Amino acid sequence: MEERYHYPPDVFNLLVDTIPLLCKGKEDVLLFLRGAGVPQEDLSLMAAKVRTERGSVSKFAIVRDVLKKLNDRGDAGLSARRELIKRVVEFEEFSMCWPTDIYKAKAKVGDLARIVNIKDSFTRMNQQREAAQAKVNAEIRAEREAGTEKRRKIENVRDRLNMLFGMDSEPQKRGRLLEGVLNELFRAHDILVREDFKRLDPSGNVVVEQIDGVIEFEGHIYLVEMKWLKNPVGVDDLGAHMMRLFARSDVRGIFISNSDFTASAIAECVTHSTHKTMALCTLREIVMLLVNESDLAKFLRNKVRAAVIDKKPYIETLS
Repeated sequence: MEERYHYPPDVFNLLVDTIPLLCKGKEDVLLFLRGAGVPQEDLSLMAAKVRTERGSVSKFAIVRDVLKKLNDRGDAGLSARRELIKRVVEFEEFSMCWPTDIYKAKAKVGDLARIVNIKDSFTRMNQQREAAQAKVNAEIRAEREAGTEKRRKIENVRDRLNMLFGMDSEPQKRGRLLEGVLNELFRAHDILVREDFKRLDPSGNVVVEQIDGVIEFEGHIYLVEMKWLKNPVGVDDLGAHMMRLFARSDVRGIFISNSDFTASAIAECVTHSTHKTMALCTLREIVMLLVNESDLAKFLRNKVRAAVIDKKPYIETLS
């Protein structure tokens, strides 16, 4: 039983009625209490009365006085209170009682055991309820913290992307930075990403292929190409990325550009859509996604569905 601070009244009174029945003499009562760990200072007054004024105090009065002092100890008396409960409910040597008290003592011990079991059951239910609530609170707190961290990462992506628009004098550097910014955007939305990587020839000395990024989205692998071009993306600009797709089975492509796509480039994607899915996206769409705090997964899902089902690799989404 987990009564943290004191015996409740029903348990207190039942102990006062029961312990004297388990002990024949007053010294036996004191010994029973001392054996449960009751501090000597809580016993001293009654022990002195038993020695000097034996007839003035009953076994019941001894137990009531000592238990009241033990109750008042709060946490300090917790161990002794628990041990007393344990000793009473586990008591079996009823032959040590006065013959006239045996049946009454057994009944009192049984009553206390039932109360303890009921209180233990409620305590366990409360503990389980509190544990379940604590788990829910922890999950809510973790979700809140994850949401805060996600917003922080997305704001960082937005700030870094905005800076790129002022780097007209450093086009090559801007192109390299763009890859990192967009890869960080995928990561912030918990979309599995592999940063840009290079595939080398067997000698390991010559770069034969470079890919800006790879993501896994809803069961499909996508090779991601990111370009910052002056003019709209044409067929030639798409060619290298399309060749990478055809060189691998079961992969799809995403092409992200700061500029628009020519009609011929879009038509080329449609022509090859039976064999390879290509979704086209502009930075303008990404900027609006960040401004509106929209979900990247939903944005990509709509893009891919349009490319696969409607054979429309480029449908601008600005909401």
